[in-house]
Amino acid sequence: MRVITDTAALSDCCNRLAKAEFITVDTEFIRDKTYWPRLCLIQIAGPEDELIVDPLADGIDLAPFYWLMAQESVTKVFHAARQDVEIFFHEGQTIPTPLFDTQVAAMVCGFGDSIGYDNLARKILNVRIDKSSRFSDWARRPLTERQLNYAIQDVTHLRHVYEWLHTKLDENGRSHWLQEEMAILTAPSTYEMHPENAWLRIKARGANRRFLGVLKHVAAWREQAAQDRDIPRNRVLRDEALVEIAGHPPKSIKELGDLRNVPKGVAEGRLGQALLAAILEGVALDEAELPTLPKKPAVTTNNGSLVELMKVLLKRQCEEAGVAPRLVANATDLELIAADDNAPVPALSGWRYELFGQAALNLKHGKLALAANGRKVRLIELDTE
Repeated sequence: MRVITDTAALSDCCNRLAKAEFITVDTEFIRDKTYWPRLCLIQIAGPEDELIVDPLADGIDLAPFYWLMAQESVTKVFHAARQDVEIFFHEGQTIPTPLFDTQVAAMVCGFGDSIGYDNLARKILNVRIDKSSRFSDWARRPLTERQLNYAIQDVTHLRHVYEWLHTKLDENGRSHWLQEEMAILTAPSTYEMHPENAWLRIKARGANRRFLGVLKHVAAWREQAAQDRDIPRNRVLRDEALVEIAGHPPKSIKELGDLRNVPKGVAEGRLGQALLAAILEGVALDEAELPTLPKKPAVTTNNGSLVELMKVLLKRQCEEAGVAPRLVANATDLELIAADDNAPVPALSGWRYELFGQAALNLKHGKLALAANGRKVRLIELDTE
């Protein structure tokens, strides 16, 4: 294991790793006090290299690492990649491609829903990984030998996990299933943070468009303020405060400070005037500019029996294929399929359609029946002509 603390050494290692067929990658980060994750450690393993990069080392430039992440001749292997990729997208404007996520691959290969790296390594390699350093303070320097040994395990065993899963996917003909999922993980839209869309994450009852107009403006203001200051959004203002503001828009700093969920320090401090301006902008919106909640597909409540049959079908298909049912469809998806043949759900496209969606529609339209055969459920194709 080698710890890299300067740009020249990092460049040499990345040039060498760029010749590999695949590399395994992991990170350690903290984000409890910041809006953006703070990258504290990068672990990389190639066929012969095992190295740790210290992003907090004085003067180090991570450009060679991001260059390596962009080399399409090298497959980048992660376990549960989304948060790692979010960091690389924000800090290096780079998304690792091509990408192989062993957690997703394991779900496709029948290891259940969102299996952890330590459990996967134990099941495939019979290796037990010590996770006692998981919640270490990765920003503190110097790092202990125990921390470094813990960190490097996350990429060394991952090499063999990847090789096993890659072979398994080839054997069962499901490599294209994984590629569909990786297309989502490598899409820039997955990681783009648009303040104007922040209001959609806030749970608020009612669909009054004037209320939504104010909520949209104050949520966008909070998101931008949090990004600019690099602090968690709830450290600027909590969701409850935004909902109260939208329901009872104040017209002055005093009225803003009188709201129960708005701290006086916010109302009367440096943020108060900017927040009030955002509120007044939302209040002044023309009728045509007021937002509406995205329409949810209609769910017919009298489809209960059909949905129950679809649940049995989903379980049967996933058991036969060795795939986690949650990866294919959830209860809401089934309700939507029961109500609409063209429901906008993942189960009606791609590999999920091959595995379950087509059969679900055939069941719905009387072209398919379910029957018990001992302890198993079998499918019976029906002649509807």
